[in-house]
Amino acid sequence: MKLPIRYQKPEYLLLSIGFIMPLVFSVWMVLLNNFVIEQAAFTGKEIGLLHSLREVPGFLAFTAIYVLLFIREQRLAIIALGLTALGVAVTGFFPNVIGLYITTIIMSIGFHYYETVVQSLTLQWIDKKETPHFMGRMLAIKSVGSLLAFSSIWLLMEKLTVSFKTTYLIFGCLGLMLTLVIAISFKQFPHKADQHKKIIFRKSYWLYYLLTFFSGARRQIFVVFAGFLMVEKFHYSVADISALFLINYVFNWLFAARIGKLIGKWGERNILIVEYVGLTVLFVSYGLVDNGNTAAVLYVVDHLFFALAIAIKTYFQKIAQPKDIASTAAVSFTINHIAAVVIPALLGIVWLTNSSWVFYIGASFAVCSLLLSLLIPNQPSLGNETKLNKQQVKTH
Repeated sequence: MKLPIRYQKPEYLLLSIGFIMPLVFSVWMVLLNNFVIEQAAFTGKEIGLLHSLREVPGFLAFTAIYVLLFIREQRLAIIALGLTALGVAVTGFFPNVIGLYITTIIMSIGFHYYETVVQSLTLQWIDKKETPHFMGRMLAIKSVGSLLAFSSIWLLMEKLTVSFKTTYLIFGCLGLMLTLVIAISFKQFPHKADQHKKIIFRKSYWLYYLLTFFSGARRQIFVVFAGFLMVEKFHYSVADISALFLINYVFNWLFAARIGKLIGKWGERNILIVEYVGLTVLFVSYGLVDNGNTAAVLYVVDHLFFALAIAIKTYFQKIAQPKDIASTAAVSFTINHIAAVVIPALLGIVWLTNSSWVFYIGASFAVCSLLLSLLIPNQPSLGNETKLNKQQVKTH
């Protein structure tokens, strides 16, 4: 049964699936470190390899453009969402190294295809002037989904002593059912411009490509090792980790839409400079921290800074040719995951020697991003992609 006409809008579809994905994925992520340590005896080496395997589908995200030869983007987003939920549902049944690697890959294929396609659809469907604010709203909706997941985990595992396996199964099946409802409820929406069905690389997008690359490299250190630090070094329980995530997403829920408006007001360049300066300081602090409470504060602040990263996407929307969006979204996910495939495994070995070195490397990535962000024009647009463009024009 379709929704009433007044709700048959692309933004409502995006917000709906934007709620379901974090509801499912957050459960996988928040339970992971405790699950692999308590049930599968993982060390830094195994967790690093697991996350490298998780990022392989992200590295192969460019293949989404070929899948779109046979399936429309909207339908592919729904299928990918269902595959993610399926991967989460079966995770708890395989508490061993090989089983976790396989279920992680299943979940990750769905997750990365979903993220690739939804980014493309957002930049195509939402007007440029509205995109920063809409992406802020999307972050807020994602935070609501995550908050529901974290509070439910706390209730199920801390108060009702439900097992890891049952918790994964409950949320995976819930995600599958909600995905089916979405598939039935919304009509197919048209695109504003026909998209290229081939891989597109443009020299004019080089700054966007580099920002995306270092964003992926830096983010892996936070996603993989910041949470692992809490469990291994400071012995945080599932309830403790859930509480941390809960605090993170409360802040996102309250401030994400405002962050979107701030990007529209301050501009991508200034927002990204603030983010990268802050992340440099935070990663150095991670390397020095020796107190669990201080580490928790760093973790929350770190997560807030990452919300500013939507400025990279709105920067691209302003400089992109409309027909390039789907192809470049796929390419950018691959670029984002080039380092992500290698870094967790390599730094997992570094972790065994000295965990602080991992975070100092993260600080160096943040510095590289900071230097690149200085090249973003105050008013980026097609033909004015970087500050170097203006310098080239002046010399001719």
